[in-house]
Amino acid sequence: MEAPPRKKLRPDNDDELKPTLSGTSGLFAPFRALGFITNHVPFVMQVHSAKGAAIAAQVNIVTCVGRSWAMWSGDAMKLLFVGTDAPSGITSLAMIGEDVWAASGLRVIKYVRGKQAGSLSNPFDSTLSTILPFGSLILALTLDGRHLLVWNTVSSELESHITFDNDFTATQILHPATYINKILVASAEGGLQLWNIRTKTCIYRFDPKKLQDSPKSNSPCSITAVTQSPAIDVVGLGFSTGEVSIYDVRTDERLLRMHMEGGGIRSISFRADGQPVLATASASGNIALWDLNAGGRLLHMIHGAHDGAVTSIQWVPGQALLISSGEDNSLKQWLFDTPTGPPRLLKSRSGHHGPPHLIRYYGEDGKTILTASRDRSLRATSVVRDTRSHELSQGSLAKRATSLNMPVSNLKFPPITSISYSNTRSKDWEDVVTTHQNEAIGRTWHVQNKRCGRWLFKLPEKIGDRRVDPGVAKTSAVSACGNFGIVGSSTGTVQMWNMESGLPKKLFKLPDPPDEQASSGRKSIARSVTGIATDALNRVVIVSTLDGTVNFFDFHTTELQAVMVLPSSITSIALQGESGLLAVICDDLFVRLVDVETQRVVREMTGFKGRILDLAFSPDSRWLITTSLDSIIRTFDIPTGRLIDGFKTPSVATSVTFSPTGDFLATAHVDSVGVFLWADRAQYTEVSLKSIREEDILEIGMPSVQGLAEDESIEAIVALTASDPQNVYSTPAQLDSELMTLTFLPRSKWQTLLNIEVIQQRNKPKEPPKPLEQAPFFLPTLPGVEHRFDLSKPTKEGEAEEVTTSPKRLVSVQSEFVRKLSEESVDGNYESFFSHLKVLSPAAIDVEIRSLSGIQELLLFIGALTARLQSHRDFEAVQTLIKVFFRVHGEMVVANDELQEPVEALLKVQRTESSRLLDLVSASLGTLAFVRDAV
Repeated sequence: MEAPPRKKLRPDNDDELKPTLSGTSGLFAPFRALGFITNHVPFVMQVHSAKGAAIAAQVNIVTCVGRSWAMWSGDAMKLLFVGTDAPSGITSLAMIGEDVWAASGLRVIKYVRGKQAGSLSNPFDSTLSTILPFGSLILALTLDGRHLLVWNTVSSELESHITFDNDFTATQILHPATYINKILVASAEGGLQLWNIRTKTCIYRFDPKKLQDSPKSNSPCSITAVTQSPAIDVVGLGFSTGEVSIYDVRTDERLLRMHMEGGGIRSISFRADGQPVLATASASGNIALWDLNAGGRLLHMIHGAHDGAVTSIQWVPGQALLISSGEDNSLKQWLFDTPTGPPRLLKSRSGHHGPPHLIRYYGEDGKTILTASRDRSLRATSVVRDTRSHELSQGSLAKRATSLNMPVSNLKFPPITSISYSNTRSKDWEDVVTTHQNEAIGRTWHVQNKRCGRWLFKLPEKIGDRRVDPGVAKTSAVSACGNFGIVGSSTGTVQMWNMESGLPKKLFKLPDPPDEQASSGRKSIARSVTGIATDALNRVVIVSTLDGTVNFFDFHTTELQAVMVLPSSITSIALQGESGLLAVICDDLFVRLVDVETQRVVREMTGFKGRILDLAFSPDSRWLITTSLDSIIRTFDIPTGRLIDGFKTPSVATSVTFSPTGDFLATAHVDSVGVFLWADRAQYTEVSLKSIREEDILEIGMPSVQGLAEDESIEAIVALTASDPQNVYSTPAQLDSELMTLTFLPRSKWQTLLNIEVIQQRNKPKEPPKPLEQAPFFLPTLPGVEHRFDLSKPTKEGEAEEVTTSPKRLVSVQSEFVRKLSEESVDGNYESFFSHLKVLSPAAIDVEIRSLSGIQELLLFIGALTARLQSHRDFEAVQTLIKVFFRVHGEMVVANDELQEPVEALLKVQRTESSRLLDLVSASLGTLAFVRDAV
């Protein structure tokens, strides 16, 4: 048994265990990676069971996800832990107690509850390939198969190492049950050796000819799998030729031989509940079950258990449950209802096994992303909870694949080329339309029901009496109301269908190529449709073509309203419904923004060094995010048309999509099966939106599967906080002394102040409220038949009923309003006074104005209004205050000669400033009209 360490193991160099980043982005920070389940590294299973426990054993499964690992619960397949990233890819996993050990590069790293707690150093300059727990020791094979390393996990020191002969390349190691200090080592040459790790001696070499049938000449026959059987001294061996041997290592005798078709053996596992069944997995994705009591007779063959090679299979001890993992990024549980019956799929967790090339946020809550991949699947990936991620069903493919004896992947739909949706009627009928590679149809999907839809939108082969070539469906769109789906083809056909009934409704006919294209030599290009969009009100249908035209159709009459000709071919379009801006991706490395209302190009974004692949609008239509073949994700500020952010990723991002809530940017990359989330820093802190140069763009690291660690929460907050920008322009309180400035307060506040008397009169109750009868605590009653309470006030003995009060003393109390008014300088702009006035409610302002008493306070208030007008500040507030002041104190102003001169000065300034304001507004309107007509 392993003794507990006396102190926590620390890595020799903490910096070597942390992946380094070469730069940071101003707007986006790496947050988390989604969709990773497992890869080619075999999983590790651990079973926890207490003696006499009534509940079933707890099963934990640890899978590798690149540079990290994930722990899943066996009962519900929920994600429990995710380890922090290792410096390089993990090649092997093992568990000792509750700790996870991982081989990564030249080190073996120890994890405690997902955190790196120590590491074991490798003196040889060779990557580790396989690790094996051996009591308090850790055994590891190097990737070149030349060395076997032995570490002590308590002291973290290398105890010994074994060097193999030149003709023996070690690939697998196994500790036979009850064998003390001895291990079996298998080689790529087909040999098997028994070693004592304490004495570092080879005890026995098994003859390769006895392990398997004589191989053909010049054909490799390496041992690819070694496992212990329930019987002592008996092991199972799997070979790259598909041969399986049950071998007694004590007598050096082969007991059984089986052969599995479909590639080499990747994993072997003996059933551990008393049934003599052996399971083998091949590189072609099949799993075979063999009856050992019948001489190795084949019981069942699970064809296409995984879409890629099966990396590992293991039986759960004491249960008829088989767990398998594959290179298709999936983890599955197979349940056997009878000892010899066929298995059925019980539970599974899976993701894309091919890099997704098209991703789109679904819905308005920002919790689901639709992802399409070259693995011919459409998945709904949950951002908030991994267990909610699922693949949309394409029908009963498993039964068809079994009857046709072919993999399930061959029966799936072709890869998706476009996705469009509208969840307005998602509870009633289908809400997603997709087009697929080399198909002349559009398919519908129902995300809520997790399946493909009832309708196929088949492009017409005949229009009227004329037969036409339907071509290939290229792009699709769903109207904002969710009632109509539109599909465009490579031959220029644009057809609309009803989403509820699946019936065709309208046909949009593209016009002939314009004269400009014919004169430029582009008339020979086919009028292939590259994008379709509809506005939020179902007024216009926008269709872009490969020959560089943007066509505007009337949604209801299908009449062509306008045609825009751009100087380059169009690859795709995207419409921001709220702003009416249409983004057009052109082949000349330009992104052009078109105003749908005016049908004119309003912005042009450039600076790309590779073909533009995808783009996305921010929810507020402020930013445009693009990705291109130069591996740079750029963010443009739409009002200014300038590049305000950019970062380079290690691999090309094929698709981007922005969350409807504005919190995350999601990207899909060409070399990864996951979806990566980037946090929008503008949601958490102030960021600089100044323009940047291409030279300022740096490469940053990708988000990890774990995301933000708990013990790094402070660092995470710092990472999401942008550094204080230098030389950033901030809007002053007044742009220029000659300009008129209004307050930033809502107009309703000043309207309420003007009509405060009407509002108070309207809200006045019809009758005064009646006072409630106050009953004493003990509720005494009066004598009599009826129950009546004694409401008389008790008096103390010697206390008079009438209490004489002292006469009131008049105390003069100065309010904050008057105090700030009197403290201001006569020659100033009364900034402090008006700042206090702006925070008061309309009713409070009215009370303060009515409370002004005495000639001196009235003079101060008139002087404040005059000075504020002369400073050209808070114009509408001063106008409101003047009207309220004269309405309340007009009679006093007329009756006192001391107020005549200040009032005349105020009225003179008021007329001057009002006239100047009208002149400024008229000049601005004239300039705007001129610019509008000139564009």
